[in-house]
Amino acid sequence: MFNQLLERIALSLEQHQIPYMVIGGQAVLVYGEPRLTRDVDITLGVGPERLHDLLSIAESAGWRLLVEKPEEFVQRTCVLPLQDSKTGIRIDLIFSDSPFEQQAMDRVRLVEMGKATVRFAAVEDVIILKLVAGRPRDLEDVRGILAKNPEIGRGYIRDWLAEIDRDLGKDCGQAFDKLLRSLQ
Repeated sequence: MFNQLLERIALSLEQHQIPYMVIGGQAVLVYGEPRLTRDVDITLGVGPERLHDLLSIAESAGWRLLVEKPEEFVQRTCVLPLQDSKTGIRIDLIFSDSPFEQQAMDRVRLVEMGKATVRFAAVEDVIILKLVAGRPRDLEDVRGILAKNPEIGRGYIRDWLAEIDRDLGKDCGQAFDKLLRSLQ
């Protein structure tokens, strides 16, 4: 069910030349431990100025809007929440054009699904995004990814976490080091 939805999402976004990468629980399934996930999180390589294109894509694809005033909601949150009418699965389209996400778009892992080549965030970028989110489930996801992928680019992760920590006043780098120590 998720694979068919990811295929349809990929085909729709590619047809309209919207750069994207799959993040969140679906990406964790590629790199980490199997787990239940109820939604699809997609980071878009465009900002909210492309909202009307995404609304058109959503209508064509049969994705129902989950907010009444999408323009206001996207301006406030940079997220367009949708629901696939065929499966009932929630799809969160996340508008972004930060330097980190721009670079991450160039590092995606391509996975064939049906007639589509689906763009998943690279393992290191999934780890970074999960550490920034910082919820207990995200930290468990990172632990599982680290256990299954010991040869990750730790320098790349540390460099981006240092920049994000500076910009957002977080301590994601410390959380990363703590998770690495827990696996030794």
